[in-house]
Amino acid sequence: MHMITTPVRGARNFWSPNTAKPRFVLGYKGLPFRFEWVEYPDIAPRMKEIGARKNKLADGREMYTLPVLSDPNTNALITDSWEIAEYLEMTYPEEPIFPNKSKGLVLAFDTAVSNLGRAAVAFPFLRVSRILHERSAEYFITTREASLRRKISEFSPEGPERDEHWAIIKDAMSTLKQWYDKEEGKWLMGDVFSYADIIIASRLFWFKRILHDDEWEKVASWHDGRWGKLLADVEKECNEV
Repeated sequence: MHMITTPVRGARNFWSPNTAKPRFVLGYKGLPFRFEWVEYPDIAPRMKEIGARKNKLADGREMYTLPVLSDPNTNALITDSWEIAEYLEMTYPEEPIFPNKSKGLVLAFDTAVSNLGRAAVAFPFLRVSRILHERSAEYFITTREASLRRKISEFSPEGPERDEHWAIIKDAMSTLKQWYDKEEGKWLMGDVFSYADIIIASRLFWFKRILHDDEWEKVASWHDGRWGKLLADVEKECNEV
């Protein structure tokens, strides 16, 4: 497998929750893969070069996005993390990620999780802008400023607005805790691992990569250390450790 993603400065090369999802799936299914690193301004030219299609965003716009997966066994070229998950499940059904015909429910869960904490997205966007290479950072800041209609310096200033963002994030994690608590066992479906757990782990992975160390430690420690442990459990389940 060949997957395309965007790097960051320094040793922490992986950061995006969207590219983390297929990486976890590939690891869980025991499928070998390699990465190709592409800076943000180079995504569209590279996608056109390999013949990848644009993705439709929630606001109706179409643009080239990552991840993109190329499978030399079938010559398939798939964009979008959800479509990659569907493809890998259909093509390599061993170690299922949608057990008990749960794909529709997991898709609904994915949508619900995406909406949790959306009101605080300026804060993680601010943190992402600080870890990218210069060319990617410039592109990221320009596009996110246009999306949020404010300057990067106004994304999540220290003080009441930052405190509000933290409160929104913690409330979102409290909601996730309530969902996980509905079943006994460490996974959302109790003792059955699924793509739903990968969705949450990818969000936690994102936080771990972009937040300051003390900020990540705070998130990981919430609810008696549940979220740090869940990320570690998923990484182990997906052969990431």
